[in-house]
Amino acid sequence: MKVDRIGIDDSVSAVFPPERLVDAVADAPADIEVVDGSADSLADCEAVVTLVSRESFLELEWVHSIQAGVDRFPDDRFRERGVVLTNSTGIHGDAVGETVAGFVLALARRLHDHVAAQEDREWSRPGWDEAWTVAGEQATVVGLGGLGRGVVDRLTGLGLDVVGVRRTPTPEPGVERVYTPAELDEAVAGARFVVLAVPLTEDTKRMVDRSVFEAMREDAYLVNVARGGVVDQSTLVDALREGSIAGAALDVFETEPLPESSPLWGMDDVIVSPHCVAYTRDYYRHVAAIVRESFARIETSDDPVNRVL
Repeated sequence: MKVDRIGIDDSVSAVFPPERLVDAVADAPADIEVVDGSADSLADCEAVVTLVSRESFLELEWVHSIQAGVDRFPDDRFRERGVVLTNSTGIHGDAVGETVAGFVLALARRLHDHVAAQEDREWSRPGWDEAWTVAGEQATVVGLGGLGRGVVDRLTGLGLDVVGVRRTPTPEPGVERVYTPAELDEAVAGARFVVLAVPLTEDTKRMVDRSVFEAMREDAYLVNVARGGVVDQSTLVDALREGSIAGAALDVFETEPLPESSPLWGMDDVIVSPHCVAYTRDYYRHVAAIVRESFARIETSDDPVNRVL
């Protein structure tokens, strides 16, 4: 693969100014400029760095996603056209791990209640038995890749006991036991927090369904930093309404933006964030490091970093 010109799709502006990434990879052995994703703007490009998938990308040699997940890209069509697809797995562990730690502490220490009370200028303390500490509680982390690793490190640092779920039950540092997806109900049964950090695939689609909610403790919380499609959202709403689980912290949803009509907005002990747990002011720097390393590999006829297809 030879790359003489690479476009930075303006869709990345949802996360950082595309010009920042252009400057950060200015020393790469190729012409780099911001493009709008149209066929005309990509006419002389062999590659693109992007947040979204576009039909015009099927004419390129290489597409790099600034996210870890690649479920929005048509893998069958990419394979058919011979388009190389890479992602940014490995750069989000710190940001996602810290945000999950924030969700866990907010729910335990009732910080979200204080924020809501402040908006109403209410001096409202929690009941004597409402706030608790997380040390010694169990968390089940579903997915032990780059995101899951970042979550494990933060939660063990807070004193939680962590078990994990992944396809192969090989041991993982800091994780007391690793279950397989077939054992998901057993894996969540003892957890105060169930944290989802898996990619969306055919195998993980709606893997968190009624049986999982029934297996969870009534005082347990679901934390989803994976993809909305990993959870059966209507069943989640039912579980929250029925008190089958205590609450949730949700960054991702089946439909995004989350519709104003969604009952999740107004539910007690539900924290909603707008698919942003990986956001950090250093995001573009992390992507730039991957792109620069990919160029170095391409020059030696090797695959670019994090090749998915």
